[in-house]
Amino acid sequence: MMTIREKAEYIIRDIKREQGTNPVTIFRNIAAKDYVSMHGPEHHILDGASLLVAYKNAGGNIDIDVALDKLMSEGLRMPGAMCGLWGICGAITSIGAALAIIDGTGPLSADGTWGDHMQYTSAAIGELGTINGPRCCKRDAMIAFKNGIEYVNSHYGMALQYEHRQCEYSDMNAQCIGERCPFFI
Repeated sequence: MMTIREKAEYIIRDIKREQGTNPVTIFRNIAAKDYVSMHGPEHHILDGASLLVAYKNAGGNIDIDVALDKLMSEGLRMPGAMCGLWGICGAITSIGAALAIIDGTGPLSADGTWGDHMQYTSAAIGELGTINGPRCCKRDAMIAFKNGIEYVNSHYGMALQYEHRQCEYSDMNAQCIGERCPFFI
């Protein structure tokens, strides 16, 4: 069985090969790998990394190697099951970490990005709260991407692609909420 660090290293290695500007497609390509579980803390790295790579591929000014290393470091600090135990989703925090990396935001930032990132996470968490649980790392990633792509496109003048796709994972999720999920088949 692989450790979360080993999974993270594979994610970072493989995601660097992705060429598109649609974070959902990048996510799906990597999520299909055998080292990515249906649920798990590897999503705390995969989700933000997908956004960073799409941002870079769309012309974003970022050193992708440094950014991905930083994201992996931040994602590995996030515990599994934080959605249920802490009340904050790891997919959303991963996208939030990616935004902080893009902007160079830290706890003392006073340039507006600190608050902007809080508004992003608040909107995404609000949407998840309306849907309710139990957790689904794939559904939660799609909500995080929807909100994160809107944020990137409006704040950075980018044109990252987003498409609302029907779920391909419901048969693999023993806790699937079915028709309550906005991505259910």
